[in-house]
Amino acid sequence: MTSLEIFAYKTSVLMKLQAEVLPQMKQVFFFLLLVLMTTIVAAGQTPAEAARIKTREQLGQVLDKVGPNLKISFRQSQKEPFNFVGVLREGLTNAESFEVVIGVTTDQTIGFRIFPHYNGAYINVDKVKNNLGLMRQLLRLSDTNFLYWGADQGGDIFAGYTFTLESGFPEAAITIVLRSIPKLDEFVGRMKPNVDGGPAPVR
Repeated sequence: MTSLEIFAYKTSVLMKLQAEVLPQMKQVFFFLLLVLMTTIVAAGQTPAEAARIKTREQLGQVLDKVGPNLKISFRQSQKEPFNFVGVLREGLTNAESFEVVIGVTTDQTIGFRIFPHYNGAYINVDKVKNNLGLMRQLLRLSDTNFLYWGADQGGDIFAGYTFTLESGFPEAAITIVLRSIPKLDEFVGRMKPNVDGGPAPVR
C-alpha cells in the first residue's frame, strides 16, 4: 500500500471509531456529570434544610389523609414550595369559603393561616363597617377560641395556629386543627354586624 492509501485507511478507521465510541462517551460523561451534581447538592444541604424537607413530606402525608374527609383538597404552592394551600367550600352557612395556608418555616415550626372569604372577598379590617368593633371582637375570640385570630400585613383577617417541632412531628395535633376549620364558620357569623351591619345568627 502506498503512503496515501495507508493514510486514507487509517482515517476511515478513526472516523468509524469516532462514530461508534463518541456517543457512548457522551452518555457516560453526562451520567457522571448528573451524579456529581446530585452529590454536590446533597452535600450542600444543611441538617436544618433536611429536617425542613422531612417535615414538609410528613405534613403532606397528613393532609392527603385528612383533607378529603373535610372536603379540602390540599396542593403544594408553586410560589412557596414549603406551603400547602387548600380551600373549604362545603357545609358553610356564613362564610363563602375558607382559604387554608399551612407552611413549614425555617425555624422548625408549622404555621396555619385560615382566611375566611365573605361576599366575594377577604374580610379586611380597613374595609368593614365597624373596624374598631371587629378588632375588639377578634381580640376577644383569640382569648376564648382554640385558634387565635389576627390580620396579615394587608389587613385581611385569619384564624391561626403555630406548632413547634421540638418534641417531634405532631400528627395528632395537626389533625385536630384541621378538623376545627369548619367550626370557624360560626364565628364569621358572629362578625357580620361589624363586617357589613348584617344580623348575627341566632344561637
